[in-house]
Amino acid sequence: MDIKLFDYSLPPELIAQHPVRDRDQSRLMVLDRNSGEVRARSFTDILEYINPGDLLVVNNTRVFKARLLGNRATGAEVEVFLVRKTDSNPLVWEAMVRPSRRVKEGEEIFFHKACHNERLSLTLRENRGSKWLVEFGSVLSEERIIDRYGHVPLPQYIKRPDVPEDVDRYQTIFARAEKTGAVAAPTAGFHFTPTILGRLKDKNVKIVELTLHVGPGTFKPVQVDDIDEHTVDPEFAELSQQAADAINDVRGRGGSIFVVGTTSVRTLESAPEENGKILPFSGEVDLYIRPGHKFRFVDHLLTNFHLPKSSLLILVSAYAGRELILGAYRQAIESKFRFYSYGDAMLIL
Repeated sequence: MDIKLFDYSLPPELIAQHPVRDRDQSRLMVLDRNSGEVRARSFTDILEYINPGDLLVVNNTRVFKARLLGNRATGAEVEVFLVRKTDSNPLVWEAMVRPSRRVKEGEEIFFHKACHNERLSLTLRENRGSKWLVEFGSVLSEERIIDRYGHVPLPQYIKRPDVPEDVDRYQTIFARAEKTGAVAAPTAGFHFTPTILGRLKDKNVKIVELTLHVGPGTFKPVQVDDIDEHTVDPEFAELSQQAADAINDVRGRGGSIFVVGTTSVRTLESAPEENGKILPFSGEVDLYIRPGHKFRFVDHLLTNFHLPKSSLLILVSAYAGRELILGAYRQAIESKFRFYSYGDAMLIL
């Protein structure tokens, strides 16, 4: 299929630059795959669609302040965007460095603020083309640099610097400190509040967590004409035995699986299975879901609105049908829904 089939025009003013005041005050577009009906609702109305005995799957990864702004010895500014730690050395990270052409292997990048009597640094160890290997001097300096000089890694279509509000709001309420590792948020989870979770639990809806550490590849554009030639970057994912058992139990009793976000979808659809039952696993996943994929463990999908010509738009089109999705997007634009990370949500039944 040609990537042009997954294109649409979006007025720039519909790209949400800030979150709504209260998480659950986002709007919700409900798309019925069977009837093709599209309805504009409020996010709190999601409670009407999830029934007793159903299950909600969420991603509990936590975003860290991956964007570091430092200086060369000359004073020139350098951005080091941490991606993930290497397996060989916990102090060595894969990172994207800008401007990459001006810096050299072995060079130190310094971090300093007048209010702190310290001069912290990291070292650019190896240029690997699209990424660098960078090394911190110690665990303590790594923690201090990320905490004091790190910035919330807002996506590039949010045309403003990060602010203190983003530390909390560019994070789901499911995020766990021990699951820190994402450089982009699983944004479909932004809309949930403790109140909504409490009401779901009162309805006997089970909530299951999995982990996928979202990487910068989530924003990787599809740069080929034929979508089959595109690849997605690997990301760490984990599904526990407890989560797998809960999913299999609900499916065995005839309940529905509501999956929150494309990251959760890719984790579930990457999992091994045996006799129709999902199995626990832990490791890297690089599943690229496109039309023709046979979904195994997703009955309903909650997601945000995605960029044109993106692998995520291709994923939701594989789930609901390209024409149906693009038709719903046109209605969302006409109704002035807010798009992308801090935007509104879509529930695909």
